[in-house]
Amino acid sequence: MIVGIVLSFPSFMPSMKGPKIKLGLDLQGGLHMLLGVDTKEAIKSKYKSIASSIKYFTDDNDIVIDALRTKSDGVSFTLLDDTEEKNLNAMLNKIPGLVVNKNKLNYKLTLTKKEIKATKEYAIKQAVDTIRNRLDQFGLSEPTVAKQGKDKILVELPGIKTQAQEKRARELIAKAAHLQLMAVDEKRADQVYNMSKDEATSYGDVILQNARDSKQKYLLKEIPILDGSMLIDAKVGFDRMNQPVINFSLNSEGAKIFGDFTGKNVGHHLAIVLDNKVYSAPVIRERIGGGSGQISGGFSVQEAHDVAIALRSGALLAPVKLLEKRSIGPSLGADSIRESMIALISGFVLVVFFMIIYYGYAGVIADIALMINLFIIIAIMALFGATLTLPGMAGIVLTVGMSVDANVIINERIRELLREGKSVAIAIEKGYANAMSAILDANITTLIAAVVLYAYGTGPIKGFAVTMSIGILASMLTAILGTHGVYQSLMPNIERAKNLKIWFGIKVK
Repeated sequence: MIVGIVLSFPSFMPSMKGPKIKLGLDLQGGLHMLLGVDTKEAIKSKYKSIASSIKYFTDDNDIVIDALRTKSDGVSFTLLDDTEEKNLNAMLNKIPGLVVNKNKLNYKLTLTKKEIKATKEYAIKQAVDTIRNRLDQFGLSEPTVAKQGKDKILVELPGIKTQAQEKRARELIAKAAHLQLMAVDEKRADQVYNMSKDEATSYGDVILQNARDSKQKYLLKEIPILDGSMLIDAKVGFDRMNQPVINFSLNSEGAKIFGDFTGKNVGHHLAIVLDNKVYSAPVIRERIGGGSGQISGGFSVQEAHDVAIALRSGALLAPVKLLEKRSIGPSLGADSIRESMIALISGFVLVVFFMIIYYGYAGVIADIALMINLFIIIAIMALFGATLTLPGMAGIVLTVGMSVDANVIINERIRELLREGKSVAIAIEKGYANAMSAILDANITTLIAAVVLYAYGTGPIKGFAVTMSIGILASMLTAILGTHGVYQSLMPNIERAKNLKIWFGIKVK
């Protein structure tokens, strides 16, 4: 009891240090969003990744290929040296879920239906994990990120109260953070302003704009040298002009690819591309080892910080789009808290008075157990940093009734035995023994339902299940052990008083 009360105080007194219950979106206000995932783009990204692997393998092994292209339905290229066919086929066979179609030395690569389905499912799961990771690093308290339906994601952000906070959170969520290092087409670079996208595609190139100046364009090789999947870290730093930059590091595979490419292309340009925007395209002066690089582009400190978060948490394999948005103001949260507290206090007071009027001192003991039960619920939730939502408060209100239910069963069993002429001591002991099976059955079945709700429910349903589960376990502790101990300590007083009307609310002749 003492521990429960002590741990509950910080939740009622915000200025007090200690573990506190966090308020959910519906109580403190915030942002509710439903996002859609474009899984078709995940398939395109998969094909680009396969094409990058083929390009690196062929370059590294001096295998000559031509017309390497990626489309929405596969990868195609032509092998120019038939003596290397065996080595190339061995490499392709190592890629899972890949279907290789050949017409002499012309290759067309596609994914199996099973692999396409797995890629789409992984893209959604990866989007959920990535968005949750970004929001955790952003510093938001208890964000809810969960898959909803086949290809939708539910995001709830408690504590978002200003337009600036909302905009920043939305940009961080939607940012693809797709980092690519791409080679500039040196032969045709000066023709980029007179070239159409279709013409660029015919050369195996792509036209991208500068991130800060949309009028400046670059003609880049369509197949990237490497991408953000090989990135292991990204941190904000400052250049010689004290401008924010993003320093990134690559894994061992990325470092080798990066080092090999820069070593073979000294004097050429390498473009650093983020979300299909070119941030810089410096000239390679020498081989760059160590697997590290830098992204500069006139970032503000906050922009650099958010981009670094997005890069660290991983790129979204498939872009997300906003389908639905609701802003919940703190005034609504205040109204919800007030109305819920009225319901909780009203229910509590009615139960307290009923128990006292109907059961006398036994009702008072049950009411004390009920109060302790509420303190234990709040203390446990605060101790584990749980988030309290409106359904969670409904769970606490429900627990009030369920907590006293066990005491009602016990008191009725005791009263039945007293009417049969049993002594107070025997009536209390047998009353608890006889009530035990009914209490356990009722509470365990309800606890099972709460566990199922938590396992298969989302956000608000989980909150309801958590508070109800804690309430059930606490009520069994206070009703069975707590009140039993109180009766045993008061047994001499009850037997001396010989007034069953005061103690148990009944008259026995």
